[in-house]
Amino acid sequence: MTDNISRVALVTGGSGGIGRAVVERLALDGIAVGVHYAGNRARADETVTAVTAAGGRAIAVGGDVADADAMSAAFDAVERKLGGIDVVVNTAGIMLLSPISTLELDDLDRMHRTNIRGTFVVSQQAARRVRPGGAIVNFSTSVTRLQFPGYGAYAASKAAVEGMTLILARELRGKDVTVNAVAPGPTATPLFLEGKDQATIDNLSKAAPLERLGTPEDIAEAVAFLAGPARWINGQVLYANGGVA
Repeated sequence: MTDNISRVALVTGGSGGIGRAVVERLALDGIAVGVHYAGNRARADETVTAVTAAGGRAIAVGGDVADADAMSAAFDAVERKLGGIDVVVNTAGIMLLSPISTLELDDLDRMHRTNIRGTFVVSQQAARRVRPGGAIVNFSTSVTRLQFPGYGAYAASKAAVEGMTLILARELRGKDVTVNAVAPGPTATPLFLEGKDQATIDNLSKAAPLERLGTPEDIAEAVAFLAGPARWINGQVLYANGGVA
């Protein structure tokens, strides 16, 4: 594995929430980072500015994760401007909640396009490009085990992510590239908190034995572990949830 000074990462959904925390944590380890955004270039530029102000290297790259051409171009840009790709972290995702009986099928299609097709497209590019000694980290959810009502379609999309992640790890035999998924529990991000009243948030904050919600920085630590020193962890789902399940 190359030293971190010459390592390069691409983080999808890297302009906010968990994605931004991952970008900043990897940069802290000396990794140059491509900060991917889907629609908000200004937030990506803010993240790049924060990284560079702290002495790191970062660029912004855009595109729909479910669009193969757009993601190929994003990977090309990171390789051209930063010198290659060693780590791909796929945090991009959407969460639309409803009981299965009432979920709009258009919402199902939107979520699955981003969470399943998007993860597949990014994983496909990563499998072709990540250099030996590198790592691919996808994102699942602890709800695949917690079975919260209202999360059926979202959990289904993330169960698909787990399936493709574990198989890709086996398909990359001999490449010296690890492939794992991180499955956060309740984490205080805008995506998670949106639409929840305070009582619901308070109840969820007590679900873990540590009696608090996770933070984006908590999840970023797990990613940094898998992206760097955890070379003997491969084909696994790491539940980063404070012991909630």
